[in-house]
Amino acid sequence: MDPILQALIMGIVQGLTEFLPVSSSGHLIILPELLGWGDPFIDSLAFSVMLHVATLAALLGYFRADWRRLVPAGLATVRDRSFRGDADRRLAWLLAATTVPAIVVGLALDEPIATVFREARLVAVTLVVGAAILWLADRWATQHRRIGDIGFRTAIGIGAAQALALVPGISRSGISISAGLVAGLDRESAARFSFLMATPITALAGAWEARKLLTGEAGVDVAIEPLVVGMLAALASGVAAIAILLRFLRTHSLGVFIVYRVSLAAAIVAWWLGVGG
Repeated sequence: MDPILQALIMGIVQGLTEFLPVSSSGHLIILPELLGWGDPFIDSLAFSVMLHVATLAALLGYFRADWRRLVPAGLATVRDRSFRGDADRRLAWLLAATTVPAIVVGLALDEPIATVFREARLVAVTLVVGAAILWLADRWATQHRRIGDIGFRTAIGIGAAQALALVPGISRSGISISAGLVAGLDRESAARFSFLMATPITALAGAWEARKLLTGEAGVDVAIEPLVVGMLAALASGVAAIAILLRFLRTHSLGVFIVYRVSLAAAIVAWWLGVGG
């Protein structure tokens, strides 16, 4: 298949699955393997991370009004050394706190993330593990809190959960939404906080991987046209996925995503057994 068409498909899949709690990184690993694609750039971690940068643009576009308030509020906190009772100042630093666990884990596991963890059979296992976490969190959710009710301890706890999503198949949005539900947030607030906290850590990961591409550390030749096509597709489908999920969670549980994750894991195992046989 033409690499540009592969990139288009991967971009659409990335945009949709980045924000739905089904693991975008897991999909980007298993899709080329299941379909028998062999393009080294399309199958690389570098391409995957650059697609995440495109979904970062989707986040910034969708939540642009929030970030126009949060960035100046965060800087004002540094200047004044005080929250001054401002909810936006406090939220800006809550979001900053959520990035710390992922930075620590990401630096510690940089090599395994790029190699050992990028394996379809592992994704099948982590899809089921993530489904179980979603089910338990949705079942135990009290949904009595909003974003303004959480403190720094809770924010760091949700950030620690987000760090687990560095293992493909867990799902960054899935694990952070689950952590938010366990902390008592209602489903929409948990999803909204998950999307906001994704912005700084995705920006840092994108900058780290872009550095590797520019310096040649990524170990792959950059194909410009597939990269551009994939990123544009991820941007468009990402904006749609954010709107769909926030609207869906106002009136629905996470059940459909749990069923999907387990079904996909079963399909991966069946494919693997078929190939192995």
